[in-house]
Amino acid sequence: MKKKSSPHKPGQAGKFNKFTKKKSNAAIKEGFKQEKRKWKKDREEFFDKKRNESRVGSQQPAAKTPNSELRTPNSDLMPLNKFIAHCGVCARRDAAEMVKLGKVKVNGKLITEPGFKVTQKDEVIVNGKKVFVSKNLIYILLNKPKDYITTTNDPHERKTVMDLVSRATNERVYPVGRLDRNTSGVLLFTNDGELAQKLTHPSNEIKKIYAVTLNKPLERNHFDDILKGVILEDGLASVDVLAYADLKDKTQIGVEIHSGRNRIVRRIFEHLGYDVRGLDRVMFAGLTKKNVERGKWRHLNEKEIRDLKYFGKGK
Repeated sequence: MKKKSSPHKPGQAGKFNKFTKKKSNAAIKEGFKQEKRKWKKDREEFFDKKRNESRVGSQQPAAKTPNSELRTPNSDLMPLNKFIAHCGVCARRDAAEMVKLGKVKVNGKLITEPGFKVTQKDEVIVNGKKVFVSKNLIYILLNKPKDYITTTNDPHERKTVMDLVSRATNERVYPVGRLDRNTSGVLLFTNDGELAQKLTHPSNEIKKIYAVTLNKPLERNHFDDILKGVILEDGLASVDVLAYADLKDKTQIGVEIHSGRNRIVRRIFEHLGYDVRGLDRVMFAGLTKKNVERGKWRHLNEKEIRDLKYFGKGK
């Protein structure tokens, strides 16, 4: 007689799953490695394809620009003020002012329009000196002391921040943004015009943190007023975060702000009747002055540069 096979009860197979052979840790790791290698290969193929497409696109003839000279089909056009920034002369907005003031010539002609298109083959003269696009991008962090002017050159021959970083590089660099004469702390220098534009453009809301020392304790009602926003001569001024740095000493205040308006922190407190005895920027765009003595500088590391270039809004 044939034996009657008994039907499997629900879940019966599951009882024996624990006896099935599991992959070893080494096999699992090897699987991850293979997936990672495949991902890297796919990624490289993707970017190779993009680069090839870019090369093909760059071979298309460029449109002729009126009043331009020395144009070539493969040259990349860019606005004049952007070109000057890439040469490490100054930030893009400052370059636009220089152009408007008639300090720039292109191929021997005076140009006063910041958006005038140029290429690296054009001869660009700024303040009587020929400038070139920087190939070697430099990023320097300075812990600025008081009594130094944030400018690339001062007609009154006062001490400038450029004196402090003169030995840091042979490339022409300039400060990103400004700290007034009596403000100390984090100040970034670069010849990367694209990055400088990102870090100074108001729409990117770059975070800055200041340590403020007042001449008298900040009263609670004024503390609340600042958080609500203070009306100054150029409009509403607000902060993102306000805190007493030391509850036992309410002259010590911490301020987080993203506005880039001129002397904004000082003006907020002065508006309410306080004298700012000390103002120190302790953070700018995620960079701090940790382990950098006052008046000293250091080069940014690769991770810091990468973080700056791909920062999120409000960083």
